[in-house]
Amino acid sequence: MRTKVASPRRGGLLRSLTRTLPLAPAVVLLLLFLAGPIVYCAYIAFTDLQLTGQAHSSFVGFDNFRAAFEDEAFINAVWLTLVFTVLSSLIGQNTLGLALAALMQRASKPVRTLVGAVVITAWVLPEVVAGFLLYAFFRREGTLNAILDWLHLPSQNWMFTLPILAVSFANVWRGTAFSMLVYSAALGEIPKEITEAAEVDGAGGWRRMWHITLPMIRRSIGTNLMLNTLQTLSVFGLIWVMTRGGPGGRSQTLPLFMYEQAFQNSMIGYGTAVALLLLVVGSLFSLVYMRLLRTEV
Repeated sequence: MRTKVASPRRGGLLRSLTRTLPLAPAVVLLLLFLAGPIVYCAYIAFTDLQLTGQAHSSFVGFDNFRAAFEDEAFINAVWLTLVFTVLSSLIGQNTLGLALAALMQRASKPVRTLVGAVVITAWVLPEVVAGFLLYAFFRREGTLNAILDWLHLPSQNWMFTLPILAVSFANVWRGTAFSMLVYSAALGEIPKEITEAAEVDGAGGWRRMWHITLPMIRRSIGTNLMLNTLQTLSVFGLIWVMTRGGPGGRSQTLPLFMYEQAFQNSMIGYGTAVALLLLVVGSLFSLVYMRLLRTEV
């Protein structure tokens, strides 16, 4: 009697199915709660769906996208979103987080504990609470102007004259802790022998930072920039609490513009098209950072 022997190809397929079977529930949940809403929103972006006063929606093609690029308020929101992202994420959180991580490496334990507690406390605060605190700091009768008056320096209504800078500073204050933690872990992985050898060779602090430290933590820098950028692009509650996008739309980033069009003007289709464009912007940033991360040191 001849015994049937399973082919290697069939056995390999069976092993692959067995290994991937535990992932099936996670894949189903991702398709249901992530991919499904994204596909549905992508469909809505091509319709004239409204929140009120409409019985049926119709397919309008790229009309919502054309209307967005012809809308001066949308162009203004795109520009302010880029300014907000560059100031608060690429420059503010990234640079300050790296500086704090480097300084805390050389600081005493009580100083590290105190600074870490203060910075992380700002990070764990709810976004709405942080917005109220920074509003109280920047308002006309707020803490910042009280300090300037005490120093006999000119004060101003920061929420009116420089609203985008105020909300950018608020985002830096709230989000720097994440960058500090990422860079603290990355700096801790650099072998001390390398920095000590460079110090013996006469390299100063700035030269060691530029030629040794930064190249060795480049992958951590790329990862931190990608995560910070994606988080900053979606900031809504902080700006809404502080300025509601005003005055005159001078701090209205894309998330606030999207909310205004979809829920205040009841144009769900148009607002979803703006959200889809924001998703594209975030994807482009991610592709750039992923390209940097694939490059080996």
